[in-house]
Amino acid sequence: MIESERFDAIIIGSGQAGNPLAYALADAGRRVALIESRHLGGSCINYGCSPTKALLAAAHRAHALRTADKLGLPATEPVIDMAAIIARKDRLVQLHREGIRKNLTQEHEGITVLHGHAAFVGPRTLMVTPSQQIEARRLTAPLIFINTGTTAAWPDIEGLPEVGALTNETLLDLPELPEHLLILGASYIGLEFGQMYRRFGARVTIVDTKPRVMSREDEDVQQELQKLLEDEGIEFVLGAQVRRVSRGADGHVTLTADTRTGERRLRGTHLLVATGRRPTTETLSLNLAGIETDAKGYIRVDERLRTGVRGVYALGDVKGGPQFTHISYDDYRIVRDAVLHGKTRTTKERPLPYVVFTEPQLGRVGLSEREARQQGVAYRVGTLPVYHIGRARETEAPAGFIKVLVGPDDRLLGAAVLSEQGGEIMSMLQLAMAGRLKYPQLQNMVLAHPTWAEALNNLFSRLEPGK
Repeated sequence: MIESERFDAIIIGSGQAGNPLAYALADAGRRVALIESRHLGGSCINYGCSPTKALLAAAHRAHALRTADKLGLPATEPVIDMAAIIARKDRLVQLHREGIRKNLTQEHEGITVLHGHAAFVGPRTLMVTPSQQIEARRLTAPLIFINTGTTAAWPDIEGLPEVGALTNETLLDLPELPEHLLILGASYIGLEFGQMYRRFGARVTIVDTKPRVMSREDEDVQQELQKLLEDEGIEFVLGAQVRRVSRGADGHVTLTADTRTGERRLRGTHLLVATGRRPTTETLSLNLAGIETDAKGYIRVDERLRTGVRGVYALGDVKGGPQFTHISYDDYRIVRDAVLHGKTRTTKERPLPYVVFTEPQLGRVGLSEREARQQGVAYRVGTLPVYHIGRARETEAPAGFIKVLVGPDDRLLGAAVLSEQGGEIMSMLQLAMAGRLKYPQLQNMVLAHPTWAEALNNLFSRLEPGK
């Protein structure tokens, strides 16, 4: 029998919660083992935030060249070199990986990094099969933190597994520009990739079972965002149920879908599946530790991120709920404060800001109108078209609108910012919400001219009772 190696803490997964937790525990004198089956850094730096935003930057710059005539400059059709664009992305990803490896192995004493697959063999005991060695290692610790994230979920569609479809991860390494990219899924991944590849020059068709894009947003946000993308030439086929996928002799992919107007067949050169995520829990042998999961495989935790097994926590996307890097990082802070500082903070009532990095961006925080109505929350709503902002006219970025919800006590309940710099404007409103400022304080604040922030002076003059 393999003898157990004892640590003070074991972290499974080098994601946006696992890495900083390893640093904090090691700096507090704990002996930590961090196990990663793939690349250090988790989804964000390897196939999420960093690489996608690097590609989006190139796509937005290409669009700026094409539309330079709006600013009185000669418009230029850019030459898209996908190999060079991908190479730049790869350099940035590698830089992040090297930085994380240095932090884990050189900057913080007490961390043992193991590359391999981990599976439970008991409540607080793991068997680790190294990636490049034959002999497995048995590890045990009183504290175990699961941060294994998610992978792309594939819908149950006839023929889909056989056609060589792409995911948000594999598309990042595609060396050629698709002639016609079909996308299954009209949520933020589908929309970001859709606009990106349209601006690179591909024809793009986005298909979804829902009748509108970004199904959780208010209808006015959905309609405006879809219109902006349609104006760039993206085709939407919504309310469609794809029944079958096939690849022809010419290499083209065909989707056969039932739509509101009858059967449609959509042909494209490439297919991206962006219909959601599934937790990476199937091979962890959670049942041997007594760790419960829900029907979709997400690990069940309480508001302090504890599983039903003493000393075992789940952090980040693997526990379900909102799947964003900043939420994972806050999970780390909750656990760090509980384990190292004896402080209790929970996941309840924490803010949920997020940004869809289309252009214009969609920044969201707090309640939407739909949620306020569902919860019976009284509110007033103010909407400001972006073209009323001086900075928008000066920079030729007048698309979108800003919407804010205000409660009976004059404090902000939520906001949707579909605008250039939408994420930054949303963050200003989030700060006001955190400080419990009343809207007249923002309305009458002296803000520098001409800035995007000036929108806050005019936004609240349009408040009306909620419907």
